[in-house]
Amino acid sequence: MNTIFRKSMLSVAGLAFAGGVFAGPIAAHANPAVDAKPAAVAVQSAKPQGDQSRITLNDEQTANVKAIIAATKKAGLPERAAVISIATSLQESKLENLGHLGDANDHDSLGLFQQRPSSGWGTPEQITDPEYSTTAFLKGLKQVDGWQDMPLTDAAQTVQVSAYPDAYAQWEQQATDLVAQHWNS
Repeated sequence: MNTIFRKSMLSVAGLAFAGGVFAGPIAAHANPAVDAKPAAVAVQSAKPQGDQSRITLNDEQTANVKAIIAATKKAGLPERAAVISIATSLQESKLENLGHLGDANDHDSLGLFQQRPSSGWGTPEQITDPEYSTTAFLKGLKQVDGWQDMPLTDAAQTVQVSAYPDAYAQWEQQATDLVAQHWNS
């Protein structure tokens, strides 16, 4: 009984803390006249978490960015969904549409998002198609309650269930910049 009570109290305390962290500081310091951001920054919900990584993209990677954005638009989702998708792909494959990597392969993971046929993401042919794999990722994202407002790494992790749940955060700034650059092109 003591263990159940303690866990319940910790859960309540955790929710109260999270509510204060997410709602308190933002609401307490928001000043729409001063804090207004230009449209290009609007896809980013807050300052990216942690240290940020950046890579130089080749033509294939840039084409994959454009394919992710096109699939996001086709799904009727906002720019934030494209940012989360691109950051996830940057972490999973560096925006390269990976086939089977032999002994270096992580189980049977394939494509831009390292999705696994054995986990129900689709056939190898489907998940190596950028539009299909993005649409599959977005379908999972839409099932995450509040994904639009949660930290990018939490939204991505909820869909991907990675062994490295915090790794997505490092790509948020580059993903945001890529969406700002290519969303209207």
